[in-house]
Amino acid sequence: MTAEQKLAELGLTLPDTYTPVATYVPAKRVGDLLFLSGQGPRLADGSHHVGKVGAEVSVEEANGHARLVGLGLLAAMKAAVGDLDKVEIVKLLGMVNAAPDFTQHPQVINGCSDLLVAVLGERGRHARSAVGMGSLPNGMTVEIEAIVRILP
Repeated sequence: MTAEQKLAELGLTLPDTYTPVATYVPAKRVGDLLFLSGQGPRLADGSHHVGKVGAEVSVEEANGHARLVGLGLLAAMKAAVGDLDKVEIVKLLGMVNAAPDFTQHPQVINGCSDLLVAVLGERGRHARSAVGMGSLPNGMTVEIEAIVRILP
């Protein structure tokens, strides 16, 4: 089953890719590696889910936000490579806008990791860091960046 078929089976569609609002690009290819800029949990109107995880936002809600970021990352991969069956996730860096005493960062970022494995299978398994931040741009709940290998 292709990644596109798996997305359809899961009832998911990829969002539109975004245009950066600062001096960077959404993706940069170096050899067979694709570096994806950090993305937040973007809503259809272009805004983001915001708030401190562990205070105003629950772990479960933030996990859903990380899943939404995973869809955005897949959209960026497809835009850069053209075919999701030609990508393998190497590494994620997941950042959580966390309350000072929050400790469940991995459970939040699992939303993205679980989605990537569900869509890409073994090519979705990756190394990962999940860390807490005192703040994130525009107050968004999570930001995730990725390193992807482009397969021949």
